[in-house]
Formats: sequence, structure tokens, C-alpha cells
Amino acid sequence: MSDAPITYASAGVDVEAGDKAVELMKASVRRATRPEVVGGLGGFAGMFDASAIARMTRPILATSTDGVGTKVAIAQALDVHDTIGFDLVGMVVDDIVVCGAEPLFMTDYIATGKVVPERIAAIVGGIARACEEAGVALVGGETAEHPGLLEPDEYDVAGAATGVVEYAAVLGPQRVADGDVVVALASSGLHSNGYSLVRRVVASTGWALDRHVEDFGRTLGEELLEPTRIYTKPLLEIIADDGVDVHALSHVTGGGLAANLARVLPTGTFARVDRATWTPPAVFRTVQDLGRVPQADIERTLNQGIGFVAVLPEAHADRAIELSEARGIRAWRLGEVATEERAQADGLVAPDAEVVRGAKGVDGGAVQVVGQHPTA
Repeated sequence: MSDAPITYASAGVDVEAGDKAVELMKASVRRATRPEVVGGLGGFAGMFDASAIARMTRPILATSTDGVGTKVAIAQALDVHDTIGFDLVGMVVDDIVVCGAEPLFMTDYIATGKVVPERIAAIVGGIARACEEAGVALVGGETAEHPGLLEPDEYDVAGAATGVVEYAAVLGPQRVADGDVVVALASSGLHSNGYSLVRRVVASTGWALDRHVEDFGRTLGEELLEPTRIYTKPLLEIIADDGVDVHALSHVTGGGLAANLARVLPTGTFARVDRATWTPPAVFRTVQDLGRVPQADIERTLNQGIGFVAVLPEAHADRAIELSEARGIRAWRLGEVATEERAQADGLVAPDAEVVRGAKGVDGGAVQVVGQHPTA
């Protein structure tokens, strides 16, 4: 046994590095704020003035937590860490918008094998810029050094956010009606789901991340690291517009388009969406072709170019599309909603296509994806 004293630093935890990381991230975090934030960075808890909530008729708090998944492995391999925060924020705050709530504040958690202040500051800087884009305050966070559990260059990120909505304005299945249409909002790329499949496909090909891919117009790594689109402000604008009565929203994440749409439809309804209305971006086609991934599997795993869907009255679809595209997000009519009885009577149900019913424990509606994508 050695007589040398054992210190926290010799055990692999560098407290001074953690303090330096906090100093480096302060400027970024200051920009990700709102007037309701009380106090500053470094407290034991983030504080938020809820006076405005108290003046609401029946305020409903909405909360969400998530991570980025194995997309962090791409960031680590490329040594690019200032974009992964957009993936984290998008996965968290846009789940809150689904029910019509405005996300108010967020906290983050980073676990790493070794605190490298500049790397931590880059990660948090991305989180802060994404919060600023979403109009969400970053009120606190935690960085934990886990030597022996994670390798020095490894890290994982997670976050949680809270929002609020008037009870009378809550979106969801209770609003969806026969004759509604489904509007798609384009994704920015793969977003943050399905990277276990994507990484397995890439590994099987032997392609390097710095390989230039003509169809992408950039390297493979740059395409795979494309940040998740944040829909918070555009969707809140659409919800608030007098010419649009949004009935339901769905964030197309794990499980794919059909399953996530089914979660926000009431039982007894059927949505038919048509592949002929859009062409998935090249990255989806490339992953599927290289890995010979079956169509059903690729659609259950990746968003296929659709990051969000809105369900609303047919007469309001054009206005919703106009508002989305004014924000730089391509949108289009994807399909329609009917009662299951009418869907059968009108021949909307295709006999040779899978019908997805509910998902993730939700006894929701039925969704069928039909047709073929146009060629690029």
C-alpha cells in the first residue's frame, strides 16, 4: 500500500477545472435569459418569478426531460461540441410545445470522464444559444466528472424544462375532429433520434466522417452533426394566430411519423398520410440504401424529413403553412383525419399498408402511411 495521500485530484476529479468551465460559460448563459429569472449563475437552484402564472385563469405546468442519445459520439469523434446543445434543447422544449405550452426555463446536466473547461463551455454555449433561439431561460445546470465510469473524452448530456399553458388552451386529442388535415413541418435532417442505427450503418460501410458525400454537398460528419431544428417560437406564433385553430401537434422523434402522430389522435379516428407529398432529404435515402434497411424499419426509426406535424381544420391549413414558411420552415399538407367509420366507408384505408394504433402506452388513433416518395 502506498503511503502517498489520496486526494480528490488524484482520484481523477479536478475541481479547479470545473470552476474554470463555469467562468468560460458565463457570458453564453447570460444571453439565455428572460425578465422573470431571479439571481444568476452559480446558485444551488435556478429561480424564476412565477407572478405572471398566478394571474392566469387555470395555469397548467408542463415539463419534459430528454437527452441527445448516441449523437454525442459523432460530436466526440469530430471534436465539435458547440452544436450538440441545439439537439438537447430541441428534444426537450419542443416536447412541451406539443400540448400548446410555452417553455419558460431549462436546466442541463453534463457527465464527463474528465472536465476540459473549453469543451464544457462549448457544450453549454450551444445549449445557451439554443435556449436563446427558443425564448427559454437557462437557469442552471450541473457538470459532473466521472473518472473510471466514462473515458476522459466521453460525455453525455441531459436536460429538463418547464412551461405553462392555460387549461382551456391545451392542445391534444380532445380537439381533433373528423375532416381535419395533417400539416408537416420539415426537419433539418436526422435530428437526434436513430443514431444507433445510423452509426451501425456507417460502421458497416467503412466510411470515414471526413468523407465528402456529393449528395450532401459536405462531409458525412457535417451531415450527421446537423443540429436539431427548434420549432418553439414558430409553433407558438402559429398557435397564437387568429387565423389558425391548431387542434394537436406531434413532435416526430423516436418511433417515427406514424407512431408519434397516432399518440395525439383520439381513439376511433384514422389519419392517412401520403409519402407522395414529400421527398426525404438525401441523408435518409443514403442510410437506407447503404444499410439495406427495410422501409418499415427506417420509418419507425428516423423522421424521414418531417420534424413536426400539426392537426387542424382544413380551412386553416394554408395559413399555418404560410406562417411556418415565413419562419424558414418548409411546410405542406401531408394527409387527412377521419373517423374510422368514415375512413372505411370512403375507402381511405389502403388494404396493403400497415396501420399503426397508438404508441408508447397511449391508446390513440390509427395512422396509415401510403404511397411512394417522389424521386429527388
